[in-house]
Amino acid sequence: MPVQEYRVQGLICLAVLIFSMQAASAAGKQYLWQTNAYGDDVHVVEVGTNKVLKRIVVGPEPHGIAAPADASVVYIAIEAFKRPQGELVWVNPRTYEVEHRLTIGPKPNQLACTPDGKWVYVPCNDGHYWVIDGESRKVVTKIKTGGRPHNTQASRDGRWMYLSPMGNPKRVTIVDVKAGHKVAGHIPFSSSVRPPALSADNKRYFQNVDGLLGFEVADIAERKVVARIEHKIPEKYAGKSSRCHGLAIRPDQKEIWSCNVEHQTVHIHDITDPAYPEIASIEMIGRIYWLCFSPDSKYAYLAVRSKKKVCVVDTASRKIVGYAEVGNTPKRNLVITLEAGEGKASK
Repeated sequence: MPVQEYRVQGLICLAVLIFSMQAASAAGKQYLWQTNAYGDDVHVVEVGTNKVLKRIVVGPEPHGIAAPADASVVYIAIEAFKRPQGELVWVNPRTYEVEHRLTIGPKPNQLACTPDGKWVYVPCNDGHYWVIDGESRKVVTKIKTGGRPHNTQASRDGRWMYLSPMGNPKRVTIVDVKAGHKVAGHIPFSSSVRPPALSADNKRYFQNVDGLLGFEVADIAERKVVARIEHKIPEKYAGKSSRCHGLAIRPDQKEIWSCNVEHQTVHIHDITDPAYPEIASIEMIGRIYWLCFSPDSKYAYLAVRSKKKVCVVDTASRKIVGYAEVGNTPKRNLVITLEAGEGKASK
């Protein structure tokens, strides 16, 4: 082969390599953020390698976590069991520095923010959801729901917030964010509500409830439950009591995964089928309390509370492919994507 052809082929190979490197860079890097509810820290884990990159001390009993779509900040709720009030902290995901602390109501739990990060809703153990302006870092109002405010969901368009308090009145409160944080209605459920999940089209609301090893499905427009789904209990756990705590929809909107705590099992249901059939289950190494997915739906990250680990599952093979060693009692988590000057968040 003539020397000139070698040079041409070499230049082509170099161009392909540069393009591949640029494409990989453009895709951004993904990181799992894991709170440790009985510790004082969160762990940052690299997606793909499961390597712990950073331990960030944020305050006593970090419980809830959320981030806007651009992952410009990570919001963390500090439950602080022994203090009369909790905190909301702003963490810079690039420097890992706590940039601000705001004193809020007692024992804050799982918060949510609008995709632009402007509004942060934090459930506190005073019967209220505290509404905070993420930019001015000030409390703007409080919404009384009754019960013990515990979980929060934000719609992808930022218009709606769904407030799920435990106990009475056994319902989810719907708030119109753009109408000045006004209550727009309620969805009643059969029992005290626990962790929820929201479909991307804002039409279906999935809810773990006390007394059900499974979840209920509500039609948001109709404001009513339209399905009650029970998990298939593994034979080895027949007759043993348990509860469900942790519910998440894959970003590709094909499946919903539900954490069965005491049975140490995650149940997988097809949500493209209106009957929501259970299509698989995976036994874990301990009690699981929460989960999230990578943005491409490739991996599921399950917080194994009793083992100080995060279990990594390949969603295609439904096999456990790794673990990350984290802190004391891991619960809430999310995955963010950091790119050059911007990022994305996936719950």
